[in-house]
Amino acid sequence: MISSNVPDSVRARVRESAGDRCGYCLSPQRLVMGKLEIEHIIPRVLGGSDEEANLWLSCGLCNRYKGSQTQGIDPANTSTVELFNPRMQVWTDHFRWSTDGSHIVGLTGVGHGRGVKA
Repeated sequence: MISSNVPDSVRARVRESAGDRCGYCLSPQRLVMGKLEIEHIIPRVLGGSDEEANLWLSCGLCNRYKGSQTQGIDPANTSTVELFNPRMQVWTDHFRWSTDGSHIVGLTGVGHGRGVKA
């Protein structure tokens, strides 16, 4: 969710660093029905800060699906994995688009990880 505590200058730098696209599904702003949001990688409710290093750009769907989660379950072996961090990890190391372009395919435990709803 957009935080009013984040200065406009930081929002602009995050948007530029993210290439004006969602860090989780890679949807560009021009294709998203609504403004991409500043997202907290470590949610504030879990102690995450409004520092630039903890912020990235997210579409509303990805941001709400992730919610306050930082871990997921790899369905391949039911292990707990950290969720993808778009600041620290390379998307193509963990995901690819399906051949028909309809969905994202996980390539690693992080890519397979699904958020766990409490």
